[in-house]
Amino acid sequence: MGCIFCKIIAGEIPSNKIYEDDFVYAFDDIQPQAPVHSLIVPKKHIESLNDLSDTELWAAMLNGVHEVVKAKGIEESGYRIVVNCGPDGTQIIWHLHMHVLGGELLDAKMG
Repeated sequence: MGCIFCKIIAGEIPSNKIYEDDFVYAFDDIQPQAPVHSLIVPKKHIESLNDLSDTELWAAMLNGVHEVVKAKGIEESGYRIVVNCGPDGTQIIWHLHMHVLGGELLDAKMG
């Protein structure tokens, strides 16, 4: 079956790429919950935040946030970043990913 995010990173499934470096790949969510809803995923398959021990990769993911919000024009207006972890955290895809949401007031929205 394979991981959908690994297939997106490999180019097997099309995506609207926003940013890419040696460590992460960022693209638009296909089911956006806000006007801006992008995902940042590590290129290395890591199932969840609980499995991340590489601080360099975590820093690359946070740098990816910075690149996405600049590219999407929401750096000044504000945004939310969300990492869902585990079943109770509503993690649906078992490949670590960070949601970047913005483009409107997010008072009651969740990632």
